[in-house]
Amino acid sequence: MMTPLTTLARLAFVGAMLAVAGCSTGGGLSSGLTARMDQSGAQLNTGEALGIINHYRSTVGAAALVEDPALSAVAATMAANYAKTGRQAPKPEGTLEIRYSAGYATFAETFSGWRNSGQQSEAMSGKTATRAGLAVVYEENSPYGVYWVVIVAS
Repeated sequence: MMTPLTTLARLAFVGAMLAVAGCSTGGGLSSGLTARMDQSGAQLNTGEALGIINHYRSTVGAAALVEDPALSAVAATMAANYAKTGRQAPKPEGTLEIRYSAGYATFAETFSGWRNSGQQSEAMSGKTATRAGLAVVYEENSPYGVYWVVIVAS
């Protein structure tokens, strides 16, 4: 579920994102990170989303993750089931970690919640992870609307 963040933590995250975006694009957060997923037909730019995860991983000494289409398909199925049932499935066999989130409209918000979860996250900083799958589902008639899943594996 949505993890509340302090205003200071949100401001620090936005500042860091602006610095990263400013270095790579000439200013502002990219639309792939700020595009709202809380509407029908919204499409996540998984390359940009994985890019921000990888940038964070580089700051903690972890290697970049490569998007795995099979893991992304599993993540999409898990996100759809999460949206329909409200229940988080256990991590698939052969994976290192799965992270869920619900209620955040943009990837920037979701990533901030994952990164600041208070627990060590293999998805965000694990050195043995090499592959990732990422998905988001919008379910208008559900309690949280937007459901996110990231799966990592070696």
